Formats: sequence, structure tokens, C-alpha cells
Amino acid sequence: MIHYVIRRLLLSVLLLLAASLMAFLILKATPGDYFAMLQADPRIPQEYVEAMRAEYGLDRPIHVQYGMWLSNAVRGDFGYSFAYKQPVSNVIGTRLLNTLILNICAITLTWFIAIPVGVYAAVRQYSLRDKVLSGVSFVGMSLPSFFSALLLLYLFASVLDVLPPGGLYSVQFPQMSAGEKLADLARHLVIPVVVLALAAMASLQRITRGNMLEVLGQQYVSTARAKGLSERQVVYKHALRNALNPLITIFGYEFGALLSGSALLEIILDYPGLGSLMYTAVRSQDQFLVMGGFMMGACMLLAGNLLAELILAWVDPRISYR
Repeated sequence: MIHYVIRRLLLSVLLLLAASLMAFLILKATPGDYFAMLQADPRIPQEYVEAMRAEYGLDRPIHVQYGMWLSNAVRGDFGYSFAYKQPVSNVIGTRLLNTLILNICAITLTWFIAIPVGVYAAVRQYSLRDKVLSGVSFVGMSLPSFFSALLLLYLFASVLDVLPPGGLYSVQFPQMSAGEKLADLARHLVIPVVVLALAAMASLQRITRGNMLEVLGQQYVSTARAKGLSERQVVYKHALRNALNPLITIFGYEFGALLSGSALLEIILDYPGLGSLMYTAVRSQDQFLVMGGFMMGACMLLAGNLLAELILAWVDPRISYR
């Protein structure tokens, strides 16, 4: 297992290198840059703009620029954000933590609800409850995240006025006690977490139901019932354990999927996460900030996939990575 992890880490480094090169080339193929907007301002001397380009190496050939960025990134220096006037690592640090909190809460809510509901629907196949749950899941998969966000904002922030309309914390946050700060953060996370979890929950519930129906039809399940085991033991001890394997594989992709899906949600709800930061960075053509945010997202996706494979090997002893 250790050798496999080492190989995967080395492969991840190569994937990150290829992804960074592709992202850099696409970024440089975009017309203009951050300083092109400054040139349009007659109050800013052109000599100043050219000096700034030269200072950050933006006047050099593309391969030289990429080599400079890569050598700095290996040392943990992702460059300087022109829009925020500070190092990229400082800008991304807090935003990345906020996005991780949002995604982890959404994934936890999704799995704790979707899997039991999927199992329940599979055990009661074709019943009225199964049909109702299937209908609800289809609706959840069909609703766009921005529509769900606007709907929840209208109901709970405008009509009922029980939840904040956006952001991460209230204006009075610095003056609050530790318990009040935790409660305030939780209230601000309710709407974004629920919106992110809705579509993922509906999809995961359908996949769980399908996997359980396939496993429940296997011969070993019939043998377990013939031995006199209770239906609860058959379902949760034998069937669910094997039905979980494909779901664990899906778990690895949820980090990247939720990161991309949370970008629009963060903009709508004014949530200070990595997605909204990337949107601002792309609009302002903040080159080093775009690259830093992209690399953080790629690392999250690769880490999620590796974690999913390790969990799968731990859950199913039949799987061995050599």
C-alpha cells in the first residue's frame, strides 16, 4: 500500500505539472492582461505600466514566464496578486479554508441523508414511498443550484427572516463570544450547504438505490436469508457493504465537482470562497491569482481521488493495490 501511495503521489505531481502548463497556455492565449486595463487610464503613465510588466516578467516569452512561475511555485511562492496587492498565497489561504468548510459540510450532509434514503427506497422497491422518494430525487437533480439558492434566500432570508441573506459572518462578529461566533457561522452556512447538498443528495440517493437493488438480487444475499439472518443484518451487514464500493469511488470526484458547482453559488450568496475569488481573478485577468486558485482546485481533486481509493481498500479487503 505504501508503494502504491508513493506511485500515486509521483503521478499526481506529473498531472499537476501538465495541468499547470495547460492552464498557463490558455491564460496567455486570452487577449490582454491586468496591465492592459491600466493602459486605458490616461492618468497612469505608460512608462509605469511597462516597468510593472518588466518587474513581474510579463514582457518575456511565454516559456520563460512559465519557467519563472513554476520555479517559484515549487518553493511555495505563487506570485503576487495585482488586484489584491498582496501575495497569492495570502489571498487564497482564507478563501480555500472557507470553501473546504462549505464543501465538507455539504458532502457530510449529502452522505448522511442520501445513503439511508437510498437503502430505504431499495428495500421498499415499487412501494408508494419508493415512488415518492424517486420523484423528489428527480426534482432535486433537475433544479439548478442558482434557482435553489434564490428560492431559499427568498423564503428564509426575506419572507421568514430567520437566516442571513449571504456572506460568512455578521458585522458584529468581532464583538461576539466564541459560542456566538460559532452559531453565527452556522447560520450563514445553512443556505449554501443545503443548496450544494440538494443536487448531490438526489444523485447519490438514486445511485445508492440502484446499487442496493443489484446487490439484493445476488445469490449470497439469498443464502444469508436462508440461514435465518434478520432482514436488518442482510441489508446492512451484507448488501450495503458491497453496494458502498461504487459510492466511495464517486466520493473522490465530489471535491472537484462541488468546487466548480460552488463558484456560482458563492457569487450569488456573497460567500468568500475560492470559487468567487477565481471568478474575480478571471474577470480582472489577475494571472498569478488565477494560476494559484486553479492549482488549489486541482490539488483538491487529486487528493479526493487518492483518499477515495484508500478508503475503498480499507472497506473492501478484496481490493489490493500493488
